[in-house]
Amino acid sequence: MKSASLQYANALADVALQQGAAEPVLKQLNDFAYSESAELRNFLASPAVTSREKHGVAEKIAARLGASRILRNFLFLVIDHRRTLMIAELAEAFASVIRERQGMAEAQVVSAVELSATQKKNLGQSLEKKTGKKIEAKYAVDKGLLGGIVVRIGDTVYDGSLRHRLNEMRATLAAD
Repeated sequence: MKSASLQYANALADVALQQGAAEPVLKQLNDFAYSESAELRNFLASPAVTSREKHGVAEKIAARLGASRILRNFLFLVIDHRRTLMIAELAEAFASVIRERQGMAEAQVVSAVELSATQKKNLGQSLEKKTGKKIEAKYAVDKGLLGGIVVRIGDTVYDGSLRHRLNEMRATLAAD
């Protein structure tokens, strides 16, 4: 993520967490970011449209979404600093910052076959123990894996796939 996105995300997180509104603000920002049409993006990014007009439109949309004053003010700030084209990126950065500050991490788990509920639970507990964070896992199946799983948490990859193990064995045998 770009540093500008992180600066905005951290500023919003400071306010949202201080007011105990992190989850609602996260949902509202995502609602705004992902309901944003190409026409609205062009309107908000246009230098021909005044900030006052942009504020008016953003306020109407925020009201329609039932958004908090925190989000409305954040949208005004983004408009005033001409960062409206970054709204989706800001929403992603904000979600990441909130998860990090709440001691959570997102794990992408890819397995050769569908994992059972028990396997998912055990894997989640193991990952929480290893990382010291609460894990939000997203699961996917990749028929290309021969067996095992591959887990990505942030920049860290835990590769327990059969292919990886075979490659390790091949490298060990080649070295001997």
